[in-house]
Order: sequence, then C-alpha cells, then structure tokens
Amino acid sequence: ERAPKEKSKAGESPKPRQGPTNEAQMAAAAALARLEQKPKPRTLSSQDAIRNQVKKELMNEAAASDKEAPLDQKNSLPAVQEDPATLSVSGVYFICPLTGSCIRKDKKEAHIREAIQQHASQDPVGASVMEIHTLNRDREKVKLGVETMAKYLDNIHLHPEEEKYRKIKLQNKVFQERILPLEGADRFFEAVGFEKMTLSVPGQEDLEDFYVLKAEALEKLDSLQEHKEQLLNAEPVRAQLDRQLRVFKPSPRASHFELPSDFFSLTAEELMRERRLRAEAVEKASMLRTKAMREKEGQREMKKYNYTLLRVRFPDGYILQGTFFAREPVSALYQFVQEALQVDWLPFELLGPGAQKLTDENMAFNECGLVPSALLTLTGDEDIMADVKEQMGCLLKPDLLSEIQILS
Repeated sequence: ERAPKEKSKAGESPKPRQGPTNEAQMAAAAALARLEQKPKPRTLSSQDAIRNQVKKELMNEAAASDKEAPLDQKNSLPAVQEDPATLSVSGVYFICPLTGSCIRKDKKEAHIREAIQQHASQDPVGASVMEIHTLNRDREKVKLGVETMAKYLDNIHLHPEEEKYRKIKLQNKVFQERILPLEGADRFFEAVGFEKMTLSVPGQEDLEDFYVLKAEALEKLDSLQEHKEQLLNAEPVRAQLDRQLRVFKPSPRASHFELPSDFFSLTAEELMRERRLRAEAVEKASMLRTKAMREKEGQREMKKYNYTLLRVRFPDGYILQGTFFAREPVSALYQFVQEALQVDWLPFELLGPGAQKLTDENMAFNECGLVPSALLTLTGDEDIMADVKEQMGCLLKPDLLSEIQILS
C-alpha cells in the first residue's frame, strides 16, 4: 500500500519563489521593445471620412454596373416610349453618299452595306475596295492588309514572267493573318482577275488552295496597277449627318427641348469606356476634388453625347434649328447659319446660354457645354441688320420661311 503523505509541519514557511532567469529577462525586454516600435492607430479625420464615403459610393456604383446585361444583349440605354408629336426632332438621320437616301441612324450601316453590294454589278473592283475600307472597323488591320495585297500586285507587275508571283497560297501565314480576316478581300482578288484553284505542292502529298491570276488579267498589267492604286488610296464610305434644318416662328418655348433616344444611346464601345472611367474614379476616390477637377469631370460627362440639337434665335424672333455632332467645331454652326442668310456677307456673333460669346470657333460643342441641346442668340450691328431687313424683308432666305413651323 502507498504510504500516506506526511503533513507539513505546522509553522513551516513556504519556499521563496525564484526570479526570472537572465535569458527570460532579455526575451521580455526584446518583446517590449517590439511593441513600442509598432505604429499606433491614427485617428480618422473628417477628410478621411469623406474619402472613405466617396470610395464606398463609387465602388457600389461600379458593382451595380457589373450586374447589367451583357453588351451583346444591351448596347444602349433603356428604351423609352416616345411620343413623336412632342419631340423636337424625330431622330438622327444621315445621307448615304451612294444612293442619296436619308436614313435613320440605326439603319445606316445596313443601308451602306446594301448600297455597296448593289454597286458591285456596275463596278466590282470599286465595290470590293469600298467593302474593305468601310466594313472593317480596325483601321490598323485594314492598312496592314491593304499594303500586303498591294505588294502581291506589285510583284506581278514587276515580274510578270515569273509564275510564282502569280500564285498566292491561301494557307500562307501572312495571308491568313493579314488578308483573310478582311471582309471584301476575297471579292477584290476575284474582281481584279484571280481565281481560286486547288493545286499540288512539290514535296508534299496534300493539295492546297491558291489564288491564281488568270491569263487574260496578266495581259492587262496597267489595269492591275490602277487597281492597286485604287486600293491604297481609297477612303471609307461615310454617310453625312443630315442637319434636318427647321425654321420656327417666334416662340416662348424656344428653350424647351424634347429629344429622342438617338441623342442619348451608347454603343458597346461607349459602354466599355464608361465602365473604365468608373474604375478610374474608384482609384482616384482617395483624392479630394478641387474645383478645376470637378470642371474637368463635367466636361468628360459632356463627351458622353454623340449629337446635339442647336437652335439659333434671330433678332426678329425667328428660330433656326439643326442637328450636329457633339464633337464638331463651333465653326460648323457659324457656317450653318451663314448659309441660311439672304446675304452671306452679314457679320454676326453667336451667344450661348448666359450670353457666353462663342469666339473660339475651333472648340467643339461638347467643350462649350452645348450638348445635348442648346438655344443660342444671333447678334450683330443693329444698323446693318436693320438695313438688310428693310431691303430684304427678313434675314433668312425666303425658301426657308416658306416652310416655317410652329414650336409645339
């Protein structure tokens, strides 16, 4: 059996507790030093609170934008039910240079494509060149592809007797990367005299596809050179914006605008740009905005608009209205007004909202804050204008006044 523990003798004092060893004391001192070196948390100032709040709001906005529908399903602002009777203008329209037709903005590309295809029956080479320069959006890729195609034609012109230059291998890496992706390139080769052929290649079993220049085309080397120059010097087919010129009788509603959705719609590229700008705003949220910065951001907002509807009120109250690109210079408006006057030598100035003088005609409308709409005032020497009005009856051309309308 285990022997019972002996009880401590009464009155016996406990053994004194030993102090920490030298090693323990050194470790404790090192830990204390590390704690003292740690930076103390900084008390948030009012500016810190503002920065954090701005950053939080911008991040919430960016997160909300990410939940929007994909770009291929939603490439414009939400559709709005529009009443044509209340609109200041029915939409944005363009004039096709090939057909002369007036077409709405959303039908422009399809119309131009169809017009080019119809032109192919009269001029197949010219139509294929239009396709290459108009229907392919990446201008750098078009330039590189066109230069490569011109090189093929140059080689034939310089070495007509060498058969190798009259054949273009379709599986060639350069052809695949630079030419094959271009819409209209295949029709150009066929139009200038090439035909597709499947030929054997020395040293390999598999057949390959080639463009081979026909014999009759080889006899017309000068024509081949002309087609090359046509390809190199062509420009895209661009529809011209229809100003939709209107003249209205004097009205107190001159500054009231009801614009259609055409003036506000955003393309897929523009939506991508807006998302990028939001991301940049989040990064800059920690920096308080100065007045100059706010003005710069306001100008950036103006750049969201592609078009603007401008009205010019004449001294007699008549109102001239036209549609412009938001990035056109102010000089375009001066020219628009001048062409509507009975006397083109009449000196005048245009005043923007708040009597702002539009003296710099090179500035764009969006830089002047004249988007998406604005009412301007025409001013000039009162005596000269009075003389012109007395002799002519009105500053505006008679044919414009014959179609004068009333602002509703």
